[in-house]
Amino acid sequence: MKSIEFLQEIEGAIFDLDGTIFDSSWVWDKVDINFLGKRGFDVPDDYVEAISPLGAERAAVYTIQRFGLDETPDKVVREWFDMAKKEYAVQVTCKPFAKEYIKHLYESGVKLAIATSSDRELFMATLEREEILDYFSHIVTVNEVERGKGYPDVYEKAAEKLKINPHKCVVFEDLFTGIFGAKMGEFHVVAVQDEKSAHSREKIKELADYYIESFQELL
Repeated sequence: MKSIEFLQEIEGAIFDLDGTIFDSSWVWDKVDINFLGKRGFDVPDDYVEAISPLGAERAAVYTIQRFGLDETPDKVVREWFDMAKKEYAVQVTCKPFAKEYIKHLYESGVKLAIATSSDRELFMATLEREEILDYFSHIVTVNEVERGKGYPDVYEKAAEKLKINPHKCVVFEDLFTGIFGAKMGEFHVVAVQDEKSAHSREKIKELADYYIESFQELL
């Protein structure tokens, strides 16, 4: 891993939401268990990692194909969102010290963007309630680019909107797939510890430029 000093040279920071800024993995654990359980399936060990980088529509298509469901992607997405929406509006919060670090970057003149696989219908309420929405110049979702987070597309789109070269940007991500995509785009990457990616922790540490268990380490 690099020395943390590289963060002093960055001009832009691009943040993932779920598992990085938001402590929200528990919501999707509950959604997955309830959704698949109603259809007679347990949640496979690799399911979360497979769908997390995709965005809702692509994840629904994957789920329908994998489990042989006779349902439309729109119906699947609607059911997921209906289960998760209240949690995002009322209970999902930022991880410890995430808000403080985001504010620190903003006040230091670093331009901030969000690059997420989530959907505005869910996360906007949380960003507003947690009072961090105004720190971000741009929000990009994987639905706006050709490929999911195993590729650099969403991070490149965010950097383009910030008008900053990827070499001058740092991406904050929790999932190995997202970190891999960001590194493919030649971004600096800080990996953020999250329980859902615990099984990939060692390979995440090898790939990322820096690894943190809490944003407090950067303050």
